[in-house]
Amino acid sequence: MRDAGYYKERLAAEQLQQCYRLAPARVRQYLRAEVEFVVARLRPDDVVLDLGCGYGRTMPAFAGSSRWIVGTDNSLASLRLARQRLGAATYCSLLCADAKQLGFAAGSFDRVVCIQNGISAFHVDRRVLVREVVRVLRPRGMALFSTYSDRFWEDRLDWFERQSAAGLIGDIDRILTRDGVIVCKDGFTAGTVHEEEFRTLVANLDVELESFEVDDSSVFYLVSA
Repeated sequence: MRDAGYYKERLAAEQLQQCYRLAPARVRQYLRAEVEFVVARLRPDDVVLDLGCGYGRTMPAFAGSSRWIVGTDNSLASLRLARQRLGAATYCSLLCADAKQLGFAAGSFDRVVCIQNGISAFHVDRRVLVREVVRVLRPRGMALFSTYSDRFWEDRLDWFERQSAAGLIGDIDRILTRDGVIVCKDGFTAGTVHEEEFRTLVANLDVELESFEVDDSSVFYLVSA
């Protein structure tokens, strides 16, 4: 199975939810820290795009600090589960969309959130992805991308090993898995985007970039239009 289809087909809906259910305590702390970092940067009138929303894990938290949330994902199965979990929530909408060609008008969102290493996990051209996100930002809007901190490597690897043991992802290749990249024998990979690479992605865009390490577990890149 190609990387780009992993979260669309194999690791979607209940299977994706199971990944988070088996997360150890340190990983759960990392996940909370990411959400808290984003929430602190949302404003009550913001219209927010949750890019790669999966089964809607982060949307209720974001909703409490913004006006409207649009969650997109490329997996219809994950979106169906998100709708079930969110019920009749009036603060959000869910759409199936390609992250590199979103289909929204330019300047549609005050905030675009792409966390949990989405910039690597989506397995699309990263430069195209960042350009598309900047395109849909309103003037003075902000995009929040996150990737893994190098300090989190052992905990991250432990989490992926648990996913592998549960049959959610393939067997981990112990030889190729190193230097911030997890490689499974079925071809799936999970990389890391370091700051020097991210700076090249925005080099020709009219934006400002800030970076923050959070909780010794994630690195955030804040792109301001």
